[in-house]
Amino acid sequence: MNYKNSIDKFIEIFKRSNLSISKFASLINKDRRTVTSWIDNVTDIEPSNEIKDKICNIFRYPDYIWEEGCHSDEFLKSITQIPQKEVRIIDEDYYGRLKYIMELEQNRRFVIQAQFPGPMYRDTAVQEVYRTKSSKDIEELKQGRIDQMLRYDYDTTEWYSIKSVLSFCFASIGNFYSREEKIKILELIYELFNNNYNKKLFLFDSFSRKIYGMETTYISINVKQKILFFKSPIESVFIEIRNKNLVERMHKYYSSPIEAPSHVNFLESVKIIKILQDAIKYNNTLVQAYEIINRTTDYGELFYHNLSLDLQKEVSAPKPGQRRN
Repeated sequence: MNYKNSIDKFIEIFKRSNLSISKFASLINKDRRTVTSWIDNVTDIEPSNEIKDKICNIFRYPDYIWEEGCHSDEFLKSITQIPQKEVRIIDEDYYGRLKYIMELEQNRRFVIQAQFPGPMYRDTAVQEVYRTKSSKDIEELKQGRIDQMLRYDYDTTEWYSIKSVLSFCFASIGNFYSREEKIKILELIYELFNNNYNKKLFLFDSFSRKIYGMETTYISINVKQKILFFKSPIESVFIEIRNKNLVERMHKYYSSPIEAPSHVNFLESVKIIKILQDAIKYNNTLVQAYEIINRTTDYGELFYHNLSLDLQKEVSAPKPGQRRN
């Protein structure tokens, strides 16, 4: 089939959706009779641009599928395969990867971090956590990134799971940091984010819903350029995505208080960082830190979720009326 007009394309998309006419009609906000007239080819009035845009948003198709030049095999390819221009593999050495990050995050960044703290904060206190070959060029670039991030006016929004923050502070396995280094890093983060509306820190509860990958990979979203990239399981490879709908959806998900996972807002997150810093400074346990968070903030419930079942039996129940977002 040639799929030269929008109705032919509409019919093919409907067939591949495996949805009922009623369900398909409700998704595009049209009545069942109108959708049926297109499917049965009893009308030559093509779907409006609004409907075409809605279909692309719902099924994540590129908007060029409706163009006259996109027909036959080209159309089928466009709705069944990931467009190559929207996915790019960045396979560089360490210097190339770092330069790539700095270029995309030159003026601002919106990131979901795999672990707490982020690499820049780690490198200010612990220079060689991982054994990697370095050079003068790499060290200069790393310092340039640190200087960029430390600027008061640098716009950064960072998401960390509560689990990763508590592991950094209290875990005795897989923890690279001494007590003094932990205090230094938490102090740096507190000073950077406290009373600075250019910098926003969010702590989210990764146990509040099924969240895949948010704790295992670095994701950076540049909504202005409609680009996101993330680290692949292969250390030397980044995956770059330029799908406008996906980038905007990801950004909206983590910038919307309603849609985002249960989290501590950016003002209270800074307060909790200070509580955790004091806990380490005064050799308090995780249980003691939780009790202070539960008593002095509205987010004890989120931290309670991140305690083991045995620890939950030892601590106070979250106080009533606490916020989840």
